[in-house]
Amino acid sequence: MTLASEDTVLTWTEPDPIPLRGTLVLLPGRGESAQVYERFGRRLAADAYRVHAISAPSDDPARVADRLTDLLEGADPEKPRIVVGSDAGAAFAAHLAANRRLPRASALILAGLPAGPTAAANRDWDAELDARSSCPTHRGRISEAGVRRGELFTDLPADWFDPDVPGEITVPVLGLHGANDPISPLDGIRGWYAAVPRADLVSIAGAPHDVLNDQTHRTAAATVVLFLERLRNGAPLARTERTYS
Repeated sequence: MTLASEDTVLTWTEPDPIPLRGTLVLLPGRGESAQVYERFGRRLAADAYRVHAISAPSDDPARVADRLTDLLEGADPEKPRIVVGSDAGAAFAAHLAANRRLPRASALILAGLPAGPTAAANRDWDAELDARSSCPTHRGRISEAGVRRGELFTDLPADWFDPDVPGEITVPVLGLHGANDPISPLDGIRGWYAAVPRADLVSIAGAPHDVLNDQTHRTAAATVVLFLERLRNGAPLARTERTYS
């Protein structure tokens, strides 16, 4: 397994000689760098899924959209091509999909989707860490260099949250959400997923906002792999909300 870096892209590749099973392009959340998702990328790559992590769309939406399109177009067209978004990345991915700007995407995986454009009330760094993750390893990583402090509490573009967005998404969607998310409470996003034609919402018990990077990151990654395997096999989504611990 190799890790490559080019411009704003980090890539984790499938182990040689295991055949590629699909490609994921990950959009980070507010203030996050691609490096925040190294653990997630390595874990999915071990299951033969190639993972690209790029810049947060809240930094430069137009540039990120172009980079995302390039990566999707360059991926193996015979294998699933999935867009993964966390926080602002989730909202941006949904917005693009609803506006037919992800024609080559097979599915979306949305983690910690914000309920709307207005940010949660600002918190100090200790409280932001608590809101993001309870995992000591991840807290250490983002404390050192993984995020720009305070950006989690900045507003997002209102057009990313057009009320028609969920109903216009035609690809399958997996929603991953922390059951204890204080930034985007679970109750606030259930209706959004209910309006998506093909959506599967999974909440992770005890998890806060950074559901891909909490102490339950293995559960989150396993849930993603199960979704990807169902997608590859053409199996239907569960269409019910489930909670994993």
